[in-house]
Amino acid sequence: MTTLSPENSLSARLSASFILVKRKPPIDKTEWDGFFDENGQLAKSRDFICVNILERGLHPFVRTEAWKFLTGYYSWQSSQDERLTVDSTRRKNYEALCQMYEKIQPLLENLHRNFTETRNNIAYDIQKLYDKDPLGNVIIDKKKLEKILLLSYVCNTQAEYQQGFHEMVMLFQLMVEHDHETFWLFQFFLQKTEHSCVINIGVGKNLDMLNNLISFLDPVFAKHLKGKGAGAVQSLFPWFCLCFQRAFKSFDDVWRLWEVLLTGKPCRNFQVLVAYSLLQMVREQVLKESMAGDDILLACNNLVDLDADELISAACLVYAELIQKDVPKPLKDFLL
Repeated sequence: MTTLSPENSLSARLSASFILVKRKPPIDKTEWDGFFDENGQLAKSRDFICVNILERGLHPFVRTEAWKFLTGYYSWQSSQDERLTVDSTRRKNYEALCQMYEKIQPLLENLHRNFTETRNNIAYDIQKLYDKDPLGNVIIDKKKLEKILLLSYVCNTQAEYQQGFHEMVMLFQLMVEHDHETFWLFQFFLQKTEHSCVINIGVGKNLDMLNNLISFLDPVFAKHLKGKGAGAVQSLFPWFCLCFQRAFKSFDDVWRLWEVLLTGKPCRNFQVLVAYSLLQMVREQVLKESMAGDDILLACNNLVDLDADELISAACLVYAELIQKDVPKPLKDFLL
C-alpha cells in the first residue's frame, strides 16, 4: 500500500468527505476576508485554504484575489502593503514588455518567419471567438486579447502559442479588470500547472500517465483501448490543451476545476484523474458496442455541459481508490 505523508493523509480524508457529504457553500467575501489579520497577512494556513477550495470552491466575488495567491502572482506570506507593491510592479513590468515588443516588432517581422505565421494564427483564432453575452453585450476586447497573446508568445520561451490559448486567456480577461493582470495570471497559471496544457511540454506526459492509470485501475478497458480502440487515448490531447474547457456547461464550471488544479489538492497532476473520470463516463458504451478508436473519440467529444463539482468528486473518488493500492512507481511519482 502507498505510504502517505501527513499532508496526503489529510487530503485523502478530506477528499472522501468531499465525495460523501453535500458540498458547503463556496467561500464568500466575508469568509475570505476573515482569513486575514489586520495587516492583511493570512491568518490561516495555505493548506487549510486550498483544501477548502477543493471541497467548496470560491464565490465569484473572491475568485480574482484568491487566484492571485493560487497562481503565485501574490506570495502567501505577503501583507496588504506588499501586495499593493506587487500589483504596481507587475503593471510596470507589463508596460515595459509592451514597449519592448513595439520596438522589436519590425525585427521580428523581417527575421522570424514563425512570428508572422503565429501572429496570423492568433488573429484568426480570436476572430472566431464569440464576444457577446446572451443579451448581446460585448464581454471581451479582442484587440487587447490579441496583444496579450502576442506578447505571451514573444516573452514565453517555454510555451509557444498553440490553438486554444486564445480561449484560455479569454477566461482570464473575463475574470480580471486590467491587461497586466490577464497577462501575468496566464503566465503563472502555466507555471503552476507545470505546463500540463502545453503540447511540447506536458500534454504527452499526461497522455502517457493516463494510459498507465487505465492499465492499472481498469485492465479490461485498457485491453480494449490497446486493441480495437487503439489511438483513442492519444487523440484526447485537446482535453489537456484546453484544461477541459469545452466539457463544461459554464465558465464558472471551468474556473471551478481550474482553481482545484491550482491548489495541488488532493494530489499533483489531478488533471489526469479528471481525464480518467471522463473516460469512465463512456466506458460502458465503448465496451458494449465494441467501439473503434474514432467512435470512442466521438463519444468523448460528446461529453459536454458537465457539472464541475460532479467531475471533481468523481476524480477524488479515483484518488481515494489509488491511495489504497500499491501504485507503480512512475504513476506514484507523477500523481502521489
